[in-house]
Amino acid sequence: MKHLNAIIFGIAMMVSAYFLGNAYIERANPPQLISITGLGSENFTSDLIVWEGRFSAFDKNLKQAFEALKKDKELVKEYLTEKGIVEENIIFKAVQTTEQRDNRYENGNFVGSDFRGYALNQEVQIESREVEKVESVSREITELLNKDVQFNSSPPRYYYTKLADLKIKMISKATEDARVRAENIASNSGSKLGDLLSAKMGVFQITGQNSDEAYSWGGAYNTSSKKKTATITMRLEYKVN
Repeated sequence: MKHLNAIIFGIAMMVSAYFLGNAYIERANPPQLISITGLGSENFTSDLIVWEGRFSAFDKNLKQAFEALKKDKELVKEYLTEKGIVEENIIFKAVQTTEQRDNRYENGNFVGSDFRGYALNQEVQIESREVEKVESVSREITELLNKDVQFNSSPPRYYYTKLADLKIKMISKATEDARVRAENIASNSGSKLGDLLSAKMGVFQITGQNSDEAYSWGGAYNTSSKKKTATITMRLEYKVN
């Protein structure tokens, strides 16, 4: 019985030694990996523009203020359609009404306010694929001042409707860039590039072309420039043979 126990103990020791030895070898010779980041970028021109402007009217009588605003609305609509803007692309938003009052003070202390009148504001928005045409209108809209329309224009915003296709193209370019870099590193070290172990996409960024805009960890998305540059990174991990 003692002899049998000794044999079992010996076998157990040999098995343990085998696994411990393999673990030591693996620690001493870890798998050789290359982690590399590739960049994909693409310049493009926006194909969608969104432009907004506001006009206003003021009167002590609310009804008269509204009638004046309604008249200005028709002048704005007429002006835009004459410039070639399609009517279905012109969106007039709800009228905003503000009661304005003048504060009164005595000896530096607030003692009340006097009603001054009603200020009415309405916003108009244009969303169109005719980028150049809307750009031109946004620059010339001050012509409405000649018709006594108090109009304030905002800078246009530019978008691209084919971002999904562009993103796929950029991922392909970034992946290829990373693969070529990894092959060069492996070749220079006397090794060969093995299987791809993992691929992770980085942040998608859109900035104005030739701008000094800072990149953001959350992803930059420029809307102020018509011509833009999109970039994306891909981090690949390869096994090295």
